[in-house]
Amino acid sequence: MFLEIFRMQIRTRLTLQFVLSGVVIMIFASFTIYFTAARFLNDDFYNRLRDKSLGTANLLFKEYEVDAKVVRKIEKDNPVNLQKEKIIILNFKNDIVYNSDEFGAIKISQPILDRVKSGDKVNFREDLYDVAGTLYFTNFDRFVIFGAAINSEGAAHLNELKIILVFVCCLSFLLFFIVGWFYSGRAIKPISDVVKKVEEISITSLNLRVFEGNETDEIGRLAKTFNKMLERLEASFATQKNFIANASHELRTPLTSINGQLEVLMMKDRSAEEYKTELQSVLDDIKSLIDLSNRLLLIARTSAENPMSLNNRIRIDEILWLAREEIKKYNTNYQINISLGNSLIDSDQMVVVGDEYLLKVAVSNLMENGCKYSDDHTVNVRLHHFRQSIEIIFEDGGIGISENDLQKVFEPFYRGANAISVSGYGIGLPLTRQIIKNHNGNMELLSQIGKGTKITVLLPIIS
Repeated sequence: MFLEIFRMQIRTRLTLQFVLSGVVIMIFASFTIYFTAARFLNDDFYNRLRDKSLGTANLLFKEYEVDAKVVRKIEKDNPVNLQKEKIIILNFKNDIVYNSDEFGAIKISQPILDRVKSGDKVNFREDLYDVAGTLYFTNFDRFVIFGAAINSEGAAHLNELKIILVFVCCLSFLLFFIVGWFYSGRAIKPISDVVKKVEEISITSLNLRVFEGNETDEIGRLAKTFNKMLERLEASFATQKNFIANASHELRTPLTSINGQLEVLMMKDRSAEEYKTELQSVLDDIKSLIDLSNRLLLIARTSAENPMSLNNRIRIDEILWLAREEIKKYNTNYQINISLGNSLIDSDQMVVVGDEYLLKVAVSNLMENGCKYSDDHTVNVRLHHFRQSIEIIFEDGGIGISENDLQKVFEPFYRGANAISVSGYGIGLPLTRQIIKNHNGNMELLSQIGKGTKITVLLPIIS
């Protein structure tokens, strides 16, 4: 059991906190009860002493005016006397009128006498005796009365109370531990259940979920948050798995083509023109393979890119013109029209923070897609200043994207059903969106089949 206690640190900690809280409360309550009872017993004893003293004084001075010797005998034979009870009565001249203290055990000092004469009720202790002093009045005189006795009964009661309180405290400590251990176990049971369920989840069983309980308390919210994390992990692993499968397929196609062409080329001697034709085909496949590899590396780079590292000041209009020139260099039939949609836009409103190469890749992909999927190979690019952002709109009149495909075009290697006939890998849009996201921007895509596509990019500018 002790090993289990040390293993379950949270449960042990909660139990100890519960026990310590109970211990503090019980000790405080016990001391309060004990001292309250002691005070009550002392006050009650002093009141009884005064009552006895006043009763003796009444016998002497008021009701029967009994002789002092007879009073002493009456008090001595009284069965309800306090233990070793002694009564001393003095007049205001300090003469002793009555004294049952035969051996002089009670010593009364002048300051105490003066206090009683002034009307104070004085309580004090003389060795084993508790003494109560009070003032007594008759029709003709005043007297000072002192009653003394040993409060053995009160001490016995207090001793019994002390034993009871110690026993109750010890029993309470044990009960606090048992109850605390039980309730702390119940309190952390949902956490234990979550831990057990998490231990069952592996890379092959990411579809499993943790029980969320009522979803309103802290444990329920923790389980709900964990399930959302599992959903993201499951989606991420599925995307990664599909990405690897698609990338392997795309890489295998040109490699297989190269391998086949070279094997055919080596079967027999050929003319220089035939070698040149076949090698040109192999070269095209190698270029395609290099392009695909570069795009895959860019996806890996942008996925791990830290936006804080993209801190260069860049003119976005210059990026657009550079991208246009590079595309036109290799595709002379592409028409890319760049315009400023707002004549009030100035140079300071076109400066963004980021990576020049990545932003050029992003806009090049959007320009190239617009031209590639349009019959007239034309894309119109417009810049607007929009609040604290620069808005770039890429619009074409191409084949468009179906509503079903719009939900999937940002998945790597996914290509719409109407785009199969056009060469490509399905990497451009996912790569572009990741680059824009890394630059704290947004990207929105609107498209209709046969009417074209409109892509809006928002990038924050330097304020």
